[in-house]
Amino acid sequence: MPPARGDHEARRRDVSAAVWRVLADRGFGALTLRAVAAEMGASTGLLTHYFPNKQALLRTALEVLAEQSARRPRRTAPADGLPALRTLLLDVLPLDAAGTAGNRIWVGSWDVALADPELAAEHAERYRRSRVKLTEQVEIAQRRGELPAGTPAADLAAAAQSFVLGLVVQALFAPTEFPPERQITLLDDWLAAVATDGEVRGSAARTPAAAPRSGSD
Repeated sequence: MPPARGDHEARRRDVSAAVWRVLADRGFGALTLRAVAAEMGASTGLLTHYFPNKQALLRTALEVLAEQSARRPRRTAPADGLPALRTLLLDVLPLDAAGTAGNRIWVGSWDVALADPELAAEHAERYRRSRVKLTEQVEIAQRRGELPAGTPAADLAAAAQSFVLGLVVQALFAPTEFPPERQITLLDDWLAAVATDGEVRGSAARTPAAAPRSGSD
């Protein structure tokens, strides 16, 4: 007799939680059915009901990673436009222990995703959705004269995303060379370089990084 739907959903949540613990403790390289089963205190046979193959396990892992990232506390932007763009970019950087741990797992997921066209496409879609949010704030900043209007908003958003992802990698590999304070300074300098309004460069783009608030966006 198949389990009731409520039991099935509860078990799936347990499985997802176990997947996350394996990722957080050991990374994608250690993610196997055996590792997840051991984390749950269950048999690998039970897990084959949820993961018929390795790709299914990896897809669930990427989904769990995205869910955990979405739940992470976010900073509150002081205003739309350039300040909000800065806030969104700050939320990507490994500025504290939680951000560092999350980014370490994300970077570890790249190799897994690139090895499978379907997973790569899903990862690309996640980054595309992030660019859409950035683009919305770039467009507002352009209308206010905070960023150059002659450059397509989507291009500026892509450049901003590329900059912070590169900075994430640098900070993960060389944390003593790229402490939080330097990451923030580098981001502010980059924003100042593309900004057109001098007042914004000297104030909004240099406001202190507020602590994350509880909850998610």
